Formats: sequence, structure tokens, C-alpha cells
Amino acid sequence: MAIGISTYAYSHRWSPAAARPMSLPEMLADTQALGGEVFQICDHPDLEALTPELALALRAAAAVGGTVLETGTRGTGEEHLLAHLSHARALGARTVRSMVFAVGDRPDPAESERRLRAVLPAYEAAGVVLGLETYEQVSTADLLALVERVDSPNLGIVLDPANCVAALEHPRDVVRRLAHRVVCVHVKDFRFTRRDGWAGFTLASCPLGEGQLDYADLLAVVRPDPARVHQVLEHWVPLQGTDPAGIAATCAVEADWTARSLRTLAELQPS
Repeated sequence: MAIGISTYAYSHRWSPAAARPMSLPEMLADTQALGGEVFQICDHPDLEALTPELALALRAAAAVGGTVLETGTRGTGEEHLLAHLSHARALGARTVRSMVFAVGDRPDPAESERRLRAVLPAYEAAGVVLGLETYEQVSTADLLALVERVDSPNLGIVLDPANCVAALEHPRDVVRRLAHRVVCVHVKDFRFTRRDGWAGFTLASCPLGEGQLDYADLLAVVRPDPARVHQVLEHWVPLQGTDPAGIAATCAVEADWTARSLRTLAELQPS
């Protein structure tokens, strides 16, 4: 079953705040060195402005390592999604992750449906799947209703149950409601705890296996098809400080979380 890493597991290390930000080829090489079979380039500026030279370099490096490339963006604007289809084709990617909303663009359900119907024939012709990710700004019920109204074999859901906790949706319920439409899984463990003083709550990422994600239940219910549904590791490492020493410490923690979590993910796969 194909497992891998998203650029979200490198967020601090590719940030301009890092002493030497990692490039996409370096993240791909690190994914391969850690044993990842999939590298998902998600919400990254070099993907938004992908050059033919970078696409060729990434595709060649992925081919040498036998790595599957996937892409990710936000929004449902027609021109935007068609541009990302072009990026996916340049990279040889078969899955594009997006979200219903983007910054400054919050279409209603009818407009979202119209846009998706307009672009999906191109995705179908190219053999590329578009997955809309679960997150708190769109309820699980509304996201599923949108996908089922369009009802294209090349449209599905990118499942990240941790994202839905902020909308007070239980991860197990989210998994069960969406399992039949899942085209990609974002594996992100989390802790949802009371803050000190019992005033409010904190939803925080953590290494896989150390939080409240019931991964065994997710795997049993979704039963990802290894030929088409990949599992991609994500996390958000809290800043250890904003000065150079703190940024360096944050990057070190992120590298540790990524390596440990991918090992855990590999160990949890059925034999």
C-alpha cells in the first residue's frame, strides 16, 4: 500500500525563515531516503508557478526512485483547476488535491458544482483525479453532497479527519460518512486538549501514534486501494521560537517527527 509524505511535513524546513530553505527536489530526495513511495506537493509556491525545467527535474528524479508524485492547491476556480491539471500532467501526477474555498473566493454550493462540472471532463480525459479535502470550513455533509451531485469517477474526497475536529465533527463519524468516496488519505495525528486554566481547547498536531487519531479504525473502514488511494503523511510542528535558534530547533523537531511518523505508518500497514 503506497505511503508517502506531503510538503506539509516540511513546512518549516522550506519556509523562508529557515537558515537554508529546502527545495522541492531536496524534499523529494528526503522522502525517498526515508522510504516514502509518494511525494505530494501541496500548497507550495513553486508548484503554483511551475516551470518546465522544474517539472522535468522532479519527474525524472521521481522516476529514478520509483516515487509517485501528487499535487495540491486550493479553490475551485475553473482556470485555476485547469492550470493545476496542466501542472499534474507535466509532473506525471494522477491526483490533484484541492479545497472548496480559496483566499478571497468562497463559492456557494451551486457555483462550486457548476465549476466542477466545467473542469471535470478535462480531468477525465487526462486520467487525473481531483480530490476535495475535508476541513472545518465545509461540513462533511455538504462536501459529500457536492461530490455526489457531480458524481464523476474522477472526483472524490481527500480524507483528513483531524481537520474536522474544529467543526465539532467526530473523526470516526467523518471516516464512515466519506469512506466510499475517498481518493487520498492525509494521515495526520492530533491531540485535542483543554488549555491551561481550563479556558478553551488546543487542537495540535503530534507524531503519528502519539495522539487521538484512530488510525487502525480509519484503515479498516476506508481500506485504501493501493493502486489508486495513497496515504500521505502531514503534520504541523509548533514553533520552538522565532529567533534563529528557535527556527533551527523547530526544523530539527519537524525532521524527527517526519522520520518517526513515516516509520510508524509503514509498521501499521497490513502485511
